[in-house]
Amino acid sequence: MYRKVFANKMFERKVVLITGGCAGIGRALAQRFAQAGARLVILDLEQEALDSLVQHLSSHHNVEALGMCCDIADAERVEQCVNQAIEQFGGIDVLINNAGVTHRSLFADTTREVFKRVMAINYFGPVHCTQAALPSLIERHGQIIVMSSLSGFSPLLYRRAYNASQHALQGMSETLRCELQGSGVGVMLVCPGFTATDLRKNALIGDASISAQPPLSMGKVASPQEVAEAIYRAAIKRKRLLVMSNVDWRARLLARYFPRLFEKVLLPRMSGVRRNASGS
Repeated sequence: MYRKVFANKMFERKVVLITGGCAGIGRALAQRFAQAGARLVILDLEQEALDSLVQHLSSHHNVEALGMCCDIADAERVEQCVNQAIEQFGGIDVLINNAGVTHRSLFADTTREVFKRVMAINYFGPVHCTQAALPSLIERHGQIIVMSSLSGFSPLLYRRAYNASQHALQGMSETLRCELQGSGVGVMLVCPGFTATDLRKNALIGDASISAQPPLSMGKVASPQEVAEAIYRAAIKRKRLLVMSNVDWRARLLARYFPRLFEKVLLPRMSGVRRNASGS
């Protein structure tokens, strides 16, 4: 049972904008903040899914919600959606940059279009959303929550575009936090562990088509609801960093201090590479 005493004090009637909010962690975050009494702005790609979620939030949680079809790689469309949200609700208190895409392919087999698309969504998407919402966030002393990955610390095989996007996203977020010191705006970087979402089911491959990828073979897999609850509680405390996997912390330490051991033992397992009986 969620403790609404915290929600009522922190997020009741606050305006929370979530990108990629119709599925996975984004949907779980929308439901969690709705339970806290927040008003929701959801950006995603399919209007039918948006309408269904808005109806669910209204009927089950009795909150106001606005769903808008938006490709966050399109800066002009993002600005239109943010302006509409501000016009309807008066401002934005929390921005959650959640939308993302992954890929899996050898470097030699990966087209430039894959690199461009991954960076457009995973890096420039949050840039567009943050730029559009920042004046309102500063005015309301809000929060920016950036969903990233520990692949920004310890890379995964066959995902160089995804890894690069996470390095860029984390660098942008850390710099933004420093620039916003004294403004009253908090910036939290979130690095979930392995989570049961559809991200890997909709992964790009080398020719930019979509292909489901095999499940990762190590570590505990969290539910989107578990991740959303941890993020919600961290937002209450206005944390700067939330890392949610002990396995990934070990990976980060190995990658930094014992890179050869990391590359030989942990990197193939984290990347979903299965070794045969001979160990090759």
